[in-house]
Amino acid sequence: MADPIKLTCTACGQMNRFPANRLQDAPKCAVCGDVLISGKVAELDLAAHDKATRGDDLPLIVDYWAPWCGPCRMMAPEFAKAAQAAGTTARFAKINTEDFPKVSQRLGIRGIPLLILWRKGREVARLPGARPASEISAFLRENAR
Repeated sequence: MADPIKLTCTACGQMNRFPANRLQDAPKCAVCGDVLISGKVAELDLAAHDKATRGDDLPLIVDYWAPWCGPCRMMAPEFAKAAQAAGTTARFAKINTEDFPKVSQRLGIRGIPLLILWRKGREVARLPGARPASEISAFLRENAR
């Protein structure tokens, strides 16, 4: 059996384990049945954010944004393109810093949009400012090893 991989369900917060060689099979959450890795951007609440950034084995890029932020809204389609291009190599999510200001305080976020790459409970790298999909993909390739 292949080494197990852990992923947090972004819908219900349940931690799931499954064989790493099954990533291509669209694994689903054991509790709610939501697809765990879909190539789409997931919307996180504070609890799911904290659990996923601490426990997920797959690289997770989180977009820290707010609805009033013009550059954040401009970057959203580019972030979605990068998520689709990444396939099963990483997961993409976003959290609204206006709804969850504690996350900004705790992480020392001074400006948005801000992308933070997480892997196995550690912050790996930050990418500030609105970026095109090509730069987001390059950021992932350079830092997700």
